[in-house]
Amino acid sequence: MALGVLGLTVGLALGGVVLLGALGFVLQRTVDTEAFRTADAVALLAAEDALPDPLPVAGGQVRVQVVDAQGRIRAASIDADRLVPMVRPERLDHDRRQRLEVPAERVGLAGPVRVVAVPVGTAADPLTVLVARSMADVRHSTHVVRTILLVAFPLLVAVLAAVAWRVVGATLRPVEALRRGAEEITGRAGAGRLPVPASADEIHRLAVTLNGMLDRLESARIRQRAFVSDAAHELRSPLTNIRTELEVAERLADRTDWTAVTANLLADTDRLSRLVDDLLLLARLDEAPPSRGVGPVELGVLLAEVAARYPSPPVRVESPPGPLWTTGNADELRRVLANLVDNAVRHADSAVVLATEATSTAGPVVGPGVGAYHLVTVTDDGPGIPVADRERVFDRFTRLDDGRARDDGGAGLGLAIVRELVRRAGGSIALTDGPEQRGLRVRLLLPAIATENSRGPHSDGP
Repeated sequence: MALGVLGLTVGLALGGVVLLGALGFVLQRTVDTEAFRTADAVALLAAEDALPDPLPVAGGQVRVQVVDAQGRIRAASIDADRLVPMVRPERLDHDRRQRLEVPAERVGLAGPVRVVAVPVGTAADPLTVLVARSMADVRHSTHVVRTILLVAFPLLVAVLAAVAWRVVGATLRPVEALRRGAEEITGRAGAGRLPVPASADEIHRLAVTLNGMLDRLESARIRQRAFVSDAAHELRSPLTNIRTELEVAERLADRTDWTAVTANLLADTDRLSRLVDDLLLLARLDEAPPSRGVGPVELGVLLAEVAARYPSPPVRVESPPGPLWTTGNADELRRVLANLVDNAVRHADSAVVLATEATSTAGPVVGPGVGAYHLVTVTDDGPGIPVADRERVFDRFTRLDDGRARDDGGAGLGLAIVRELVRRAGGSIALTDGPEQRGLRVRLLLPAIATENSRGPHSDGP
């Protein structure tokens, strides 16, 4: 605030100085113009050798003399001196018009005195017309303006400072309310909201935006705490099993079946390793940017690679009629399909079918093929998932009460990883009923691309 008032004061001071300078310049140019007008009229009479005596002038603050090259006065106005020229001869230039300052006592006017000299173009007898005019009125005018500025300037600065103080204070009052609200939120645990001013201005929009940010931060904090709690619980289970196995084996060392103990410890260690790997992957997915556009991936080949890990029954692949290309990270897409097939095999009664086809279904992201997506389905004939739980199963550490989603040794992270990887690829995933309302079908939409080597629905060919 003080800096603003200081800047305003400096600006007004500079403006006043410029105003005084401009006023003095304009008034002086006006005096010179009128003096030159009088001198030109007298010069015209002198050129025609028709100078009257005395020379006619308007007003009592003007003196006119006509002098020759030796400084002798040939004609003068009624109030001008007829013996002493207003300007010494050595200061005159008989070839150009001049503006001169002379002492007031030399002319007999109230000072300062401005004199203009206009040469008369006669070669035989060069003459110069001198017109003197008092600058007292100009000085008085500038003095009055300067006095007014000196008196009004402090009052104006005081008034503007008071107005600025009130306006800035009224403007910053909502900001101060936001600051106090933020301080209160920082000083207490739990969620909070900032006060929203009633005025529909930038401060109002800022408060709304900050409240939205606080809501998102609170939601993220709740999710993080739940995630940490669930992760700690899931990590505690295998660690507890390992500790129990070792304590029992230590007490019953002579009767312990070390082969069985080793197998159990390895199983728990594998479970713990998978859980840690899944947690690290989710943490990297939360921090890493999307990996769209990594490279083309042929879905038919990818499905065959994943299905080759399982026995022919129950996993079966329905090959597409031609190559179907998508963009993304091949390892991430392979992980997506592997998680889906693992889940389907675990709960299927007799069959798991993998299929892919081209579709024009609009996806969530406009990709290289605008409006073109490939559909990948993983279908099993197991118990299925209730409609009400089909979105919830994608949350982290989510298990359903029935056998469909209760993974044997799993932590409920598989589908959460799948959804994050699919989003990074620019696609979407949804769960629907299987054929004849039996089992579960996972529908995976991935952006379609056409390459020079593809002969699918997006390439030219016979």
